[in-house]
Amino acid sequence: MKSKSLLSSALLLTAAIIWGFAFVAQEKLADTIPPFTVNMIRSLIASVALIPVAAITRRMQGKRLREENPAERRTLIKAGVICGVMLCISVNLQQFGIALYPEGAPASAHSGFLTALYIVFVPIFGLFLKKKPGLSIVIAVVLATVGLYFLCLYEGFGTLYLGDVVVLICGASFAVQILCVDRYIDKVDGVKLSSIQFLVTGVLSGILMLIFEKPVFSAILAGWQPLLYLALLSSCVGYTLQIIGQKYASSPALASILMSMESVFAVIGGMIFLHAIPKVNEWIGCALMFAAIIIAQLPKDIFKKKAA
Repeated sequence: MKSKSLLSSALLLTAAIIWGFAFVAQEKLADTIPPFTVNMIRSLIASVALIPVAAITRRMQGKRLREENPAERRTLIKAGVICGVMLCISVNLQQFGIALYPEGAPASAHSGFLTALYIVFVPIFGLFLKKKPGLSIVIAVVLATVGLYFLCLYEGFGTLYLGDVVVLICGASFAVQILCVDRYIDKVDGVKLSSIQFLVTGVLSGILMLIFEKPVFSAILAGWQPLLYLALLSSCVGYTLQIIGQKYASSPALASILMSMESVFAVIGGMIFLHAIPKVNEWIGCALMFAAIIIAQLPKDIFKKKAA
């Protein structure tokens, strides 16, 4: 059991590293390929690449790739469409936000941490489902607010990037997408759900691309490396590691904390590959927001136990 727990932690941390460095790939593409085009390409490639993964995992379970029960198929398609629509909104808001950062701004650091606030948004949105947050969530929200001030507004409102606002909305959108996945994950195959939601995201992004964008084929060819990273590593490998890692994790809280480390690796990736060094106040903001992310995962009654 202990070895499985260690394996789970290693897989989830690896997924976090992959997702963190994905912000660098997105930033590299932001100036050359329009957002809808990026997400159409990465999503369709990911959807196709996940099909053999789903086939292998289903075969290991002694099941066929296609559900034999029509009701299960309808549930899978419904879940894929709902989650896919939310994923489409989320990833396109994220890519648009990254593209809006001015040259020289630490876009990877800002977008990585602001996106990771989905872990704070999820329990807040749970209020609409009549789930009262504990003291740990209240503390996390306060810390996150202070962190946002240091990260975005420390030198006044003039230093607030438009990209910060868009990516923050993206974090809220991802929270809704996570809640949608949580609703269906016990009813359908996780890998197949990922494949279908990527298919929906790719098709919707493609339609929006035809309406609003004029992609240049030479720019797409020039950006093939970050595009493949986003499609095969960030989407296919990252999501597969998440599914396997969460299966053997000792607790959902530990899994969430490990996956939220993507925000830290977004900062590290920006420093290594883009030479974007955050300022002191931005480091403080990142630290406070990461602390909020961790505190948000603590059990609701942890402070009551300590008081007792």
